[in-house]
Amino acid sequence: MLTNTGTISLPNLTEKASSRILSVDILRGIIMIVMALDHTRDFFSNYKGDPLDFQHASLALFFTRWITHYCAPVFVFLSGASAFLSLSRGKTKNQAAWMLFTRGVWLIILELTIIRLGWAFNLDYHFIFVQVIWAIGCSMIFLSILVFFPLPVILFIGLTIVFGHNAFDNLKPADFSHPLIWDILHKQGSVPLSENYNLFVIYPLIPWIGVMAIGYCFGSILLKPLKERNNWLIGIGATTILFFIVLRYTNAYGDPNEWHKQGSIRNTVLDFIKCQKYPPSLLYLGMTIGPAIIIMPLLEKLNNGLGRFFMVYGRVPLFYYILHIFLIHGMALITGLIMGFPVSRFTGGFFSDPASTWGFSLGTVYLFWMAAIAILYLPCRWFMRIKMKHKKWWLSYI
Repeated sequence: MLTNTGTISLPNLTEKASSRILSVDILRGIIMIVMALDHTRDFFSNYKGDPLDFQHASLALFFTRWITHYCAPVFVFLSGASAFLSLSRGKTKNQAAWMLFTRGVWLIILELTIIRLGWAFNLDYHFIFVQVIWAIGCSMIFLSILVFFPLPVILFIGLTIVFGHNAFDNLKPADFSHPLIWDILHKQGSVPLSENYNLFVIYPLIPWIGVMAIGYCFGSILLKPLKERNNWLIGIGATTILFFIVLRYTNAYGDPNEWHKQGSIRNTVLDFIKCQKYPPSLLYLGMTIGPAIIIMPLLEKLNNGLGRFFMVYGRVPLFYYILHIFLIHGMALITGLIMGFPVSRFTGGFFSDPASTWGFSLGTVYLFWMAAIAILYLPCRWFMRIKMKHKKWWLSYI
């Protein structure tokens, strides 16, 4: 709770409860590894269409893309929870707000510089794009204001954003005097900044701001005693999953794309779970965050070699994120050069249409993905140990 002096008091916490939550690190690590699969597919797949087009894409390709839907919402949600856990160890509200604000600004700078370079391998800023790190950074800046409010107020604001934003799905950028504002907030698309410069907003900010706010409040549950915490996690997770199934079945609200009965049970199920990601609909968030929460009690028991493997990636998420982009893009560049493709094929930007002859089967994509994960293990373990041994303030920004 927040005391009158502005510090966050955590009464009756055991030593275990005040330390890092094992399931958070493991879950984040799993998410980071799965995320790399999606980006490996982006750079290496020979499939030119939409992998979620179940009428044409194979079932394996559909689920290769669909399973990665868990990455962004769970990562943003856990970022909020981690903010609460890290800021609830005696910091004042001013200190908490400053850390969130500066980290948010830093993430936006990284998105527009180093991370953009990793995706595009060029410095041509005529085409600017912003993705998940931008959304996390902006959400942290917003959260730096919210921390001055009581947790129930923060939760109310977060839930209002997440539950209410789909009511505005029919609004278009053209409906506003300044279309750029709506593109940034709620509508994915390319916006001309001038005659020669365009901004492509891949991750509109709403409802990511709400997801992080809810995750921040969720952090208070993670500080409960283990048995009580697990009961809460199972209850919240199961309720969220049930909520998704019932509301999705009704087609009443929560996603702009209604599902319909298809020619087979297989395709009907695929249509049912195909929810909108850009921006993430209410149902998309329920479909992804609910299962993530409900498996956390199981992950808490994964105190073994497998759990420690995932934890390596989960404890250095930003370091891993930056490295994996450069690594996977670099692997594609080197492979392409060996096969005789020109350098320009891999420096024109991640979003350009791939050459018709470039790419590999899904099985080969998985091999490149596993190779990337293996290569990243030792650097991530090295940096994890650096962060554990040294408590320099700047390490929290990497």
